[in-house]
Amino acid sequence: MKTLSAAESATPDPATHQGLGMGALISTVVTSCVGGGIFALASDLAIAASPGPALIAWGLVGFGILMLALCLNNLVLKRPDLDGIFSYAEEGFGKYTGFISGWGYWISAWMGTVAFATVMMNAMGYFFPIFNGANKFPTVIFASIVLWLVTLLVNRGIESASFVNAIITICKLIPLFTFIVVALLLFKVNVFTAHFWYNVGDNLSGAGSISAQIKRCFIIMMWVFVGIEGATMLASRAKKKSDAGKATLIGLFCILGLYMLASILPYGYLSRNALATIHQPGMVYIFREMVGPWGGALISGGLIISTLGSWISWTMLPAETTRLMAKRHLLPAIFGKANRYGVASFSLVLSSVLIQFFLLSLLITDRAYQIAYSMCTVAVTICYILVAAYQIKYSIQHFREKGSGFQLTVGLLALTFECTAVYFSGIKYLILCTIAYIPGTILYLMARREVGDQVDLSRKEWVSMSAILTCGLLAIVFVLMGRLVI
Repeated sequence: MKTLSAAESATPDPATHQGLGMGALISTVVTSCVGGGIFALASDLAIAASPGPALIAWGLVGFGILMLALCLNNLVLKRPDLDGIFSYAEEGFGKYTGFISGWGYWISAWMGTVAFATVMMNAMGYFFPIFNGANKFPTVIFASIVLWLVTLLVNRGIESASFVNAIITICKLIPLFTFIVVALLLFKVNVFTAHFWYNVGDNLSGAGSISAQIKRCFIIMMWVFVGIEGATMLASRAKKKSDAGKATLIGLFCILGLYMLASILPYGYLSRNALATIHQPGMVYIFREMVGPWGGALISGGLIISTLGSWISWTMLPAETTRLMAKRHLLPAIFGKANRYGVASFSLVLSSVLIQFFLLSLLITDRAYQIAYSMCTVAVTICYILVAAYQIKYSIQHFREKGSGFQLTVGLLALTFECTAVYFSGIKYLILCTIAYIPGTILYLMARREVGDQVDLSRKEWVSMSAILTCGLLAIVFVLMGRLVI
């Protein structure tokens, strides 16, 4: 998982001012989406499912993400005037809905950074056992130092140059392709097929049934596609706008193929039980089993560099998101106030404080990575649902235009998929997200007061606010009572 910041997607690159060609667009789609999540994919997926259900889940998720990408591409082409993914929700359904989308995207952005931090420290443990033991204190200390160093660098306006991104991409893709080639050479059909469906004889409602396994795959697979919106936002920078849609389709199939190979091929080398219990990040230790210590070192080194690059990008992203929201008066003006380097310092520091809080959770739980990517995925899916909803509304409003019927169908399929994904991924994470909307809604009302139209809130907005705040308060009560366990 990796994405482009709003600044990166909105600001033309001088080197590409004449427009991005098809090859550059396809490359952007792949590199903007493939991140640290793929390195833990095989072991995470083995916990959830056997190879047969996992393959079915990949087909379903791939189709659903394709529908979402087509929605984003269509809206970028039809509404290039809208800035930021949350602007579709605001344009279609009002300011408070725009806030809901933007706040969800912000939650997703800094939660994603927590996930990067945990997976990076696990990779560090391969070289330095102090980060790989039962004592999590050194891990939290080192991760915290990296967090605040990155925050300091970003606060001074330091962004990744193109050559740095190129190095990070090479360090990411070379280990991945090496792993896939070796996994293909060592693939054993008898191991792969030994428990292909695991317990196909169970009824469809059983805990280990095919349907249950597919359901458990969803949040893992959705996580690695977080960031797909960054690629489709580059349509305005293409030499031909029609190339953007084609590149998105080709890039998505490349990403899906890469994910499927990286996660499914290990089933042909180790049993599901072995994969499910292997140390994280799974790819590091699977490759060490295949080729020896140098394999683990190769994957770990690539993962550390790749994750650090993603960490820098995702440190900028939450601050950029809240800056754009402040610009549209969805958050108080202080969130958009920039320092002399053009960075929204208040937003940046606030996000880092929250990340620090969740890093401390490493001291009390071994599930920090799973919790972080689950919350990140569900939070960003809120935005995706609203994108699909606006695609539907826009298509209905312009139904007489050529292709509107197709775009309406795409929107309906994307909305159905995203809602299903939230349900499969765990309603409890959605409920937990509403807790964060309590302070967020207060900030939204403060922003409306700043521009003097707090009395213009519609009845629909008040009803929506009341429902979200009630859900958030109930979530707090249930957590304190122990009835809602993370």
